[in-house]
Amino acid sequence: MTVTTTPLVLGAMTFGTRLDDEASFALLDRFVERGGEWIDTADCYAFWESADGRGGASETVLGRWLAARPGMRERVRLSTKVGAEPLWAGSWPEHRAGLSRRAIHDAFRGSLSRLGVDSVDLLWLHQEDRQTPIDETVDALQELVARGEVRRVGASNHPAWRVERARRHASASGALPIDALQLNATYLRARPGARPAGVVHPFGLLSDEQRDIAREHRMEIWAYTPLLGGAYDNPEKEIDPVYDHPGNARRLEALDEVARDAGATRGQVVLAWLVSQGIRPILGGSRLHQLDAALDAVALELTAAQLERLDVEG
Repeated sequence: MTVTTTPLVLGAMTFGTRLDDEASFALLDRFVERGGEWIDTADCYAFWESADGRGGASETVLGRWLAARPGMRERVRLSTKVGAEPLWAGSWPEHRAGLSRRAIHDAFRGSLSRLGVDSVDLLWLHQEDRQTPIDETVDALQELVARGEVRRVGASNHPAWRVERARRHASASGALPIDALQLNATYLRARPGARPAGVVHPFGLLSDEQRDIAREHRMEIWAYTPLLGGAYDNPEKEIDPVYDHPGNARRLEALDEVARDAGATRGQVVLAWLVSQGIRPILGGSRLHQLDAALDAVALELTAAQLERLDVEG
């Protein structure tokens, strides 16, 4: 039987902290079984959940899973991030590793060791570092690319102008340019000037400008927290107040109508809508039924009429 590749990305942020090996392995196995390829983590995951205040648990669990599944490395694509690990427990965000040449190389060595691999398919700059010239950061990434240890580079939580400056230097120096952005994105729209509670970075919320630069340069957009932590469908979870405005009332009405028409949940329609916009959603769920529902959702093709109904000014 041929398994269709899914655009969904499996987020491994809580592996090794909230989720033990058994639960993490079950999610990973099901993800691959159903056509999953991309697994997303970071060297700092999840320092805020760990006993010692440091990251690395997620990558370590992924390394154990890969070691226990011979041949699996050839079936999946790994993405990890550098730059946001606290320098010491409790030091984030004032003191973090950053994106200097030395910091990138040191952090990446640790990532490869924990993952038990010799390369990753995509390395993200986790959040911008104004203390380091962007040219130095790009050159450090290119050294990893030249060694065959990194296949693609991306930027998470960066303003559009920094991404453009990085791409310009890469083009001038013959380096591999950033070709992906990872940001918070969902169907509802936050009030202008407001950030959802889970978006701690000043430039972490997908903006029209970031979307425009991605379109201009044909960069992928990956969306974290697309389901608002389950608030679309779980009545016990409140939708963040930054989404409380008349435009979103109309969007929720449209979402309910399309969900009923499609025989799907609100959250499933949100994921299908993101895919229709050319955006890869990242699922950070912790249960198999959540993963299955998300995989079903990204396989859902919304009709032209449904997409038009969802195209509500907000």
